[in-house]
Amino acid sequence: MNAAKNALDRVLTWACVVLFALLVLDVTWQVFARQVLDQPSGWSEELAKYLFIWLGLFGAALVFGERGHIAVEVAVRKLPVTVQKILAVVVQLGVLTFTSLVLIWGGFSVVDLAWEQNLTGLPVNVGPLYLALPISGVLIALYTIYHLVRILTGAERPVEDTEPDVV
Repeated sequence: MNAAKNALDRVLTWACVVLFALLVLDVTWQVFARQVLDQPSGWSEELAKYLFIWLGLFGAALVFGERGHIAVEVAVRKLPVTVQKILAVVVQLGVLTFTSLVLIWGGFSVVDLAWEQNLTGLPVNVGPLYLALPISGVLIALYTIYHLVRILTGAERPVEDTEPDVV
């Protein structure tokens, strides 16, 4: 299970690196075309928008896989470990429910509605571009199940120790 997560982490990291590099190249071209050539590029603005969306969703999935998301755990840390574990399971199940309903089911619904819609700035349909929602939803769901199993088996602490060690 750890090997699969590590492989997924590597693939997702490289996907984010490639998306970021494409975004930088696209925006650089956009600025060059506007400022130097004095001919703004309409397609580059559309492409930048979708690259940014894909990068944000995939980056969020990657951070979620590392349990690096924002969590206010001041009160939870003061509770007994058993209660911390119960709360961690409830939170993971809540995230799984949200991800399943909103990102996966809702994402596929939006993809289905927009599959044949044309995009004005790029020669592609909108539907495939919206696949970022259900794909990132599936990734977050996989990470959620991974962390849920590890919390339940005791392989992972319910509350991550994020405080730096003071020397």
